[in-house]
Amino acid sequence: MQFTTLQKDMMQAMKDHDKARKDAISTLVSATKKLAIDAGCRDDIPDDMTDQAILKEIKSVKEQIETCPDSRADLKAEYEARLKVFEEYAPKMLSAEEVEAILKDKFADVIATGNKGQIMKAVMGELKGKADGKVINEVVAKMMG
Repeated sequence: MQFTTLQKDMMQAMKDHDKARKDAISTLVSATKKLAIDAGCRDDIPDDMTDQAILKEIKSVKEQIETCPDSRADLKAEYEARLKVFEEYAPKMLSAEEVEAILKDKFADVIATGNKGQIMKAVMGELKGKADGKVINEVVAKMMG
């Protein structure tokens, strides 16, 4: 995801007077800027950094939804609306089948060791941000068992 796309979409949401959408996109813009400043590339933000910020915000809002008390339906609805906007910008994740194919292709030697910690360490470097960690964990467990 290009950072400039986020900025343009935020401006459009402002023009459309869509406060909820503007706030959600603004959160993604802020998170991306913070990552860029920390990495020292404030003026030239790479796409993968934008994706990383989006995935982090998605994880955060999912946790908010899970921990939100049932008595606060208004707040839960707000979090869910925010998640929908975030997911529009999220990078496409690999499916379990795609993850399994990559593991068989590139990591057969590590999987042969049978050491799950070692396997996860090797695999996560390659697939971080491309596949959900839970999916990777399930595929590795299935391949070992």
